[in-house]
Amino acid sequence: MKPRGVNIPLGIPPLAAWYAAHKRVMPWRGHPDPYAVWISEIMLQQTQVDTARPYFARFISRFPDVAALAAAPVADLLKAWEGLGYYTRAHNLQKAAKILAAEHNGALPQTPDALAQLPGIGPYTSAAIASICFNVPAPVVDGNVIRVFARCLAWPDNFKTPVAAKKLRDWLAPHIRAVASPGDFNQAIMELGALVCTPKNPACDECPLAAFCIARRDETQLDFPVKPPAKKLPHRHLVGLHLSDAKGRVLFVQRVDEKFLPGLWELPNDETPKAPTPADARRLLLRVAGLEAAPRRGPVVTQVFSHFQQTLSVFILRHATGAKKIPPHAAWISDPATIPLTRTARRVLSDMHNPQ
Repeated sequence: MKPRGVNIPLGIPPLAAWYAAHKRVMPWRGHPDPYAVWISEIMLQQTQVDTARPYFARFISRFPDVAALAAAPVADLLKAWEGLGYYTRAHNLQKAAKILAAEHNGALPQTPDALAQLPGIGPYTSAAIASICFNVPAPVVDGNVIRVFARCLAWPDNFKTPVAAKKLRDWLAPHIRAVASPGDFNQAIMELGALVCTPKNPACDECPLAAFCIARRDETQLDFPVKPPAKKLPHRHLVGLHLSDAKGRVLFVQRVDEKFLPGLWELPNDETPKAPTPADARRLLLRVAGLEAAPRRGPVVTQVFSHFQQTLSVFILRHATGAKKIPPHAAWISDPATIPLTRTARRVLSDMHNPQ
């Protein structure tokens, strides 16, 4: 006799009834336009549903179709995306929109392989769009799906590797081919992972797959998915300047030639080998504005990115009159809300307006 938890019936029937009863109402769910599904799936990469909701509505209103997105000024696109993070997603959306407008008459391809040729669309997103919009039986593998089936099957694989992700896709393939609605099948698993099979406190008594789950049987739910050892992130130190002139305008610089966060605006800054000193701030001030002065210490903002940690120590100089020069792609800005800012810059401005 096979051990309980491994003989999961094709199509996983309990999923459909559970999804019909518990699926959340979302602005992109049931939307007839594949364009809207595409936008939502890109937004949901690395972003929680509740965070994406208001952004989706504003984005679709501002860029209602492929043609509008392809023709949008980059500054407008980044402003609409501001706060969602991972700005490469926005740049890739526009690159893909231009390809769709030029080569596909503005329509999204219907197969996972064709979708995966577009910038910013990988195996997960191509399968999601193809299944939801075009009823293609392509299984999705995201964090929620991995958590559900790593527990059900008690697989100890490192699912951050392509080999393990493919192993799960291959296991799911006959199940999704056995259902009438591949899109609902994929969304049901993702919804189950988001609402029931959660990382820390899974509600196993509410789970439609409880009878099949090895981890529940063995009370090892929190052991799956297995997490590889965390890598220590390198730490960068930056000195930054908040310079304002007599009119209250603030000096910002645009990240034009940068691979990271291109097109966004930030405060003038420079990397330092260790925590910045006032001398570092004075040197930066001389370089960016040709001024010799002693800025005072301001906010310190630390952030964790995917590949590094960063601490920005800001020094403040008000009424920075007599600036002899400013760097290329820099400007005195009266209202920072009119430009797309980095998250770090927005946090500095918030800290200055709302000091602890």
